Amino acid sequence: MASGKRNTIRIGTRGSKLALAQSMWVKDSIESRHKDLRVELVSIKTLGDKILDVPLSKVGGKGLFVKEIEDALLQGAIDLAVHSMKDVPAELPQGLSLAAFPEREDPRDAVISAGNLDIVDLPRGARVGTSSLRRIAQLLRMRKDLSIVSLRGNVDTRIRRLENGELDAIVLASAGLRRLGYSMRISSLLDKELFLPAVGQGALGIEVRRDDRFAVEAVAFLNHETTECAVRAERAFLSELEGGCQVPIACHAEVHGDAVRICGMVAELDGSRVIKDELTVERALPESGGTQLARKLKTQGAWEILSRIYSGS
Repeated sequence: MASGKRNTIRIGTRGSKLALAQSMWVKDSIESRHKDLRVELVSIKTLGDKILDVPLSKVGGKGLFVKEIEDALLQGAIDLAVHSMKDVPAELPQGLSLAAFPEREDPRDAVISAGNLDIVDLPRGARVGTSSLRRIAQLLRMRKDLSIVSLRGNVDTRIRRLENGELDAIVLASAGLRRLGYSMRISSLLDKELFLPAVGQGALGIEVRRDDRFAVEAVAFLNHETTECAVRAERAFLSELEGGCQVPIACHAEVHGDAVRICGMVAELDGSRVIKDELTVERALPESGGTQLARKLKTQGAWEILSRIYSGS
């Protein structure tokens, strides 16, 4: 199998139901592929898990759902980390790398609503729950009359607030709902051409110590090249814009044959101005394409928006 033979691999994961489901899938896949290898899950609480009463955009910083896990990886307490790629900052800590990108789930955002209504059919002034600035900007772009309510917590907690009548609708990642077996709860899916997903949404990433050849080789079979290509393009876009959870940035890439089509967006917090564009590059140059698109948006006014948000003015 892999160099530097070991018989156990420890996966670091957040303790939420979704994170554990994703990590369990990776564990089962590795054990199925490598019959002589035992995989253990190590639950690690991140800062983003601890702070639930404040929108992430107000907490500040990057890597709120990965830093503690990456620290454990660097210290050798775990061998792998399984992340939702939308939570992973564009720049990784020195010594770490992403060794595999399993095949992507549906990247779209999903609406769960009272009465099973789509966003456009909700009553005027409907209360919609989300704490994502990207979602807020695009929702208000669609419907200025909506009342956006800050919503944090795990999937079950968010759905419960809807069922309790506190909200008329909530917006969540379709991928998470599907992985938890909640597909039947989805009222509608938002068209990714009109409502751009977060960078890496729907994709998982397996992070390792760069020099741990055993771990790298153990998960190599899980890599889906098309997913990797698309996610690397999106992450290059994010990196060029120095983005994090405190700004409304969106990007989605799709591979078509030998080409990658990349769509990106930067918006004002209230959706009053949206700068959106796309370009297509060779499949061999996904990161170059993501960087080019980000620079294109900067010249169209995106950097003016971002600079103002970053400075807090």
